[in-house]
Parts: sequence; C-alpha cells; structure tokens
Amino acid sequence: MANTCVESTIRFAAELGYDVTMAKHAAASFPDEEMHAAIDINIPNYTSATVATNEVVAAISSLYAALSVCTARRRAASEN
Repeated sequence: MANTCVESTIRFAAELGYDVTMAKHAAASFPDEEMHAAIDINIPNYTSATVATNEVVAAISSLYAALSVCTARRRAASEN
C-alpha cells in the first residue's frame, strides 16, 4: 500500500541518504484519496524522481545491454 509501506520505506531510505526514485505505477492504495496523498503529495518530499514504471524498465534494460557489451568485449580481449 503506497500510503503506508511504500511511503515509509521511501522516507527511511531518504533519511539514510539514499537517492530515491519511485516507480509511480508500481504501487497501489485504497481508497483513491490515500493513493493521491501518498504519490502526489507526500512521496515527492522524499524522492529525487517519481517516474513511470516503463521508464524504470527501459533504464534497467539499457544498463543490462551496456553490461552485456562490456562483458563480451572483456571476453574477446581475454581470448586474444
């Protein structure tokens, strides 16, 4: 639930000095008012960014692709 579990975890991480990014569409809460309060009012006070889930997936995919290229280059270099 965004208004309890997610919000408290984000707050604690920020207090520990982490740079927190929230995947907006990966959390839910009921009723809608509590979801709005958490996502749009409270959580932005503790996050550096609140982004769509597909943006997070795209960023992870890009990092994975770059890591795969680096790994392939290291293997090729070690074989020579």
